[in-house]
Amino acid sequence: MKRTISIGLAGAVALLLGGAASAETLAEKTGVNEVLGVSPTTADFVNEVARSDMFEIQSSELAKQKAQGATATFADRMISDHTKTSNELNSLVRNGSVKAALPSAIDDSHQKKLDKLRSLSGADFAKTYIDDQISAHKDAVNLFERYSKGGDSEPLKQWAAKTLPTLKEHLKMAQDLNRNRVASP
Repeated sequence: MKRTISIGLAGAVALLLGGAASAETLAEKTGVNEVLGVSPTTADFVNEVARSDMFEIQSSELAKQKAQGATATFADRMISDHTKTSNELNSLVRNGSVKAALPSAIDDSHQKKLDKLRSLSGADFAKTYIDDQISAHKDAVNLFERYSKGGDSEPLKQWAAKTLPTLKEHLKMAQDLNRNRVASP
């Protein structure tokens, strides 16, 4: 285990010493920053949040079509809350408070998840949707915690800290939904 960590640290140092913005992006994208607890760059944070919100909204729109009961209610909440965070992030970027570019489309990994969800129905859909929500919200909580503690844009740090409790609530809701789904026959 120590060997794996030291190799990971050496890789992280090599990436960070490269100095290029793409190295920082690679460090965030590959999870090196997460493992080390390093705050993402503003550009990485904005990019990841925007794409995550797109996924949350689009997957939840599918859930509204394909799911019922508590899952559909959860999907409504995800659409509402993630539309709000998307609008807030867009406002911070557009008014110049945050210097970063917003992505115009979802990335390939999120698109593959959406494509898989589209192909599923019934219990298979519900399980995959809920699993995706748990994973996405764990990632989001980690990302927002790291940025709110060490980000380099004060307005964005404040927004991340303000948004974090809602993301933690979403994670708990998804985990509860999963427990109830598993407990039901």
